Amino acid sequence: METMVVTGGAGFIGSNFVRLALKQTASRLIVVDKLTYAGTLENLEGIVDQDRVEFVQADIKDAAKMEEVFRNFQPTSLINFAAETHVDRSIDNPSVFIETNVVGTGVLLDTTRKYLLLCNANERKRFRFLHISTDEVYGTLGASGRFSEDTSYAPNSPYSASKAGADHLVRAYYETFRVPTLITNCSNNYGPYQFPEKLIPLVILNALDARPIPIYGDGLNIRDWLYVEDHCQALLRVLEEGIAGERYNIGGDCERTNVEIVDGICEALEAFFPASSNPAFSTKKISRYSGLKTFVPDRPGHDRRYAIDPSKIKRELGWSPDRTVEGGLWRTVQWYLEHQDWCRSVLQEKYDRSRLGLTLAGVAS
Repeated sequence: METMVVTGGAGFIGSNFVRLALKQTASRLIVVDKLTYAGTLENLEGIVDQDRVEFVQADIKDAAKMEEVFRNFQPTSLINFAAETHVDRSIDNPSVFIETNVVGTGVLLDTTRKYLLLCNANERKRFRFLHISTDEVYGTLGASGRFSEDTSYAPNSPYSASKAGADHLVRAYYETFRVPTLITNCSNNYGPYQFPEKLIPLVILNALDARPIPIYGDGLNIRDWLYVEDHCQALLRVLEEGIAGERYNIGGDCERTNVEIVDGICEALEAFFPASSNPAFSTKKISRYSGLKTFVPDRPGHDRRYAIDPSKIKRELGWSPDRTVEGGLWRTVQWYLEHQDWCRSVLQEKYDRSRLGLTLAGVAS
């Protein structure tokens, strides 16, 4: 039986990947997660008791623990989702991002290198180290153009810089040690189980509570939006058919401004649960969710536009996204409406939905 070690598997994208891999492969799945604020066993409800799934609570920076995982489970692949991911939090505390995203990835790579030295030639040939990264490592775009696999790195936040550092380590371990690595750089993910600090779930929950919906700057920053299950389908394709040492950009072909995303969420909410029927609006002078939109000071170093060119993965591996951002948004809004108990539970004593990332905003002024 193939054995996947999925680090960060209790987080947003990781837990969605585990669910999909459980359905679409016959592999044994070893979920490794530190269980930080954004990684919780509640994301794996109904999964961890499956015969093919085991959970290990561990920090990827713990070399001894990672060696134990490899020794005990003899994996045929490692899929690394483990990361600190929220740009605003990286502005408040960059060191946590450096430790997890750079040092942690380095530990995983070196553990893999040592493990492969003990494997036979066939086992080494079969093994894959799949590292999940972000389009933010490329920096920002103007009004035209898209990021390709050959775009130079130019990260502008502590988060993106830490992910860029991890990517360079992954590449170096392939070039120097021939660890069979793969790197994927994806655009903005959204969908079920995303911790409500990110734009889409935060907007949904604030709107339901009739709280202001914060929009950074003029709201015209553009992102390429990718439904999380489409991303996970792409990752399975890369794992199965990708060439060691290669990188693949994964994008949704769905560029939208932040304001357009907020408007789409408000439209979906009006269809599923009209503000006129929402008791939270009983004391408000507005009658529609869109009336909650509130423009706030921009994020420091806020990249203006991201856009992924997914031509390579489409051409070489035959993958393309199934969902438009409009369809994906409606599906996501419906999921959060149906899982408000999950939202309350994961937020409890962890995050009050207040603004983050302004601690050092005045330093360069």
